Amino acid sequence: MKYYLFLFALAGSISAKCQQWTKQYDHVDQCICGLSVVGKADKHGYADKDGSLVVPLIYDEAVAFSEGVATVKQDGKWGYIDSTGKLVISLQYTDALSFHSDLAVVSNGNNYGLIDWAGKILIPFAYENALSFSEGVAPVNKQGQWGYIDDKGKEVLGFKYGYATIFQDGNAKVLKDRKWIIIDKTGKKVADAE
Repeated sequence: MKYYLFLFALAGSISAKCQQWTKQYDHVDQCICGLSVVGKADKHGYADKDGSLVVPLIYDEAVAFSEGVATVKQDGKWGYIDSTGKLVISLQYTDALSFHSDLAVVSNGNNYGLIDWAGKILIPFAYENALSFSEGVAPVNKQGQWGYIDDKGKEVLGFKYGYATIFQDGNAKVLKDRKWIIIDKTGKKVADAE
């Protein structure tokens, strides 16, 4: 019995210590890749699991790490940093999503395209909107309609949807003829959606 009480007290002590450092911030996100987004007074940075600030609170917005880099915003422009806080893709975009499948969706202020790890434009700024890659394709919007492209920019499902989401487990939710449906990778309807 004493052993269990000791373990319970130890666990409570560790938990309290872990939670104490979070109180110095206005918000703390989930720890991903060993770092959590932390924020205070409208500025954001990254802290490790022990609460040590690794990336100073200098960003206007910050997103959790994905594939080893994080999307950050400063002075109205988005870019990417590594886990040491080093800027690996400069702050130059009006919008930027996290990396998925080695690609990231970015906007030049007019349209959306996709870049690689080096910041090289792989798919030109030709879309009105775009979502992240998932399962080898990304939903993109052109002339008010959504479709899907592959990682080379080739259209794989035509621009015929009012809205389209990313694929998960081989299916995606799309808006077609003002109704939400679930489609497979061939564009075939597999079910109605709620």
